[in-house]
Amino acid sequence: MFMLFKMQQNVKIMKIDGNLIALRSFKTANGNGKHVISGNGNGHPHHQISAIEAEQMGDDHSFTSIETPMRPDAFLLSDENKIANIEAHFEQIMQTLGLDLTDDSLRGTPHRVAKMFVKEIFHGLNPMNKPKMSVFDNKFRYGQMLVEKDITLKTTCEHHFLPIFGRAHVAYISNGTVIGLSKINRIVDYFARRPQVQERLTVQIAEELKKVLKTDDVAIVIDAKHLCVASRGIQDDSSSTITSEYGGAFKNDPKVREEFLRIIGY
Repeated sequence: MFMLFKMQQNVKIMKIDGNLIALRSFKTANGNGKHVISGNGNGHPHHQISAIEAEQMGDDHSFTSIETPMRPDAFLLSDENKIANIEAHFEQIMQTLGLDLTDDSLRGTPHRVAKMFVKEIFHGLNPMNKPKMSVFDNKFRYGQMLVEKDITLKTTCEHHFLPIFGRAHVAYISNGTVIGLSKINRIVDYFARRPQVQERLTVQIAEELKKVLKTDDVAIVIDAKHLCVASRGIQDDSSSTITSEYGGAFKNDPKVREEFLRIIGY
C-alpha cells in the first residue's frame, strides 16, 4: 500500500468521570525521516504536513486510531472559554473570506457557530456528556437477536468538517442483560457528535455495546451519505457509504449474520 507519510503515535491514558480515555498525539515524519513538529504559540505543539499529504489523507478518508485523537489538555478549558476562543477564530475566517460582519445577518454568526460546535454537534467529544447506561436482567429470557434499525445518524467528517448523515442499524443477543431501547440510540448519537470517520464510528459503537452488555454478540451497520463526497471533490451526490462491524455469533455464524441483514433489508 502506497503511503505519503508515516505516523508515530504516543498514547496517554487519563481517567475522566470514571472513563478511561486514550489520548493520542502524532508526529509526522517527512521523507528524510526527520520529525516535523512546531509550536502554535500557546504552549501546545501542532503538526505540520504538506498540502499534498493533507489532501491525500482527506480524499482517502484515512483514520489513525479506533479512539478519537485528543490532546491531553482537551478538557482543561470550560465550554464557555472554548466558545469564546472558537468565536474569535471563526470571526477571523469570515473576515479573511471578505464577509462584512457589520451586516445584521452575519454579525452573530461567529458566536452561533462556536456555540453549535461545543454544545451541539461536537458535544460527544467530552466524556462528561456520555449517556448513563443502566442494564437490566433479561427476565423474559429472550434469547434471539434484538434489532434497532433505522437509527437517525448525523455526524461530521473530520477531514473537511462537512456533514455525514444516514442510518445506523444495531443488533445484539443478550448474555443475560439488556438495555433500554433508547439507550442504543443515545450511544449512536454520543459517538456521532464529534469529528468522525465512518469506519471508526462503527467500531466505537460496537465496542461500547460489547462493554455495556458484556457480550461479543453485537452487530452494527451504518449507511450514510458524505457531503465531503457530494459537495466537493468528485461531487457525487448519489452514492452512500456502508460500514459494518460484527462480533461473536454475528461474525462466526453466517446464518445469524444473514438473519440480521435480512431484517434490516440488506
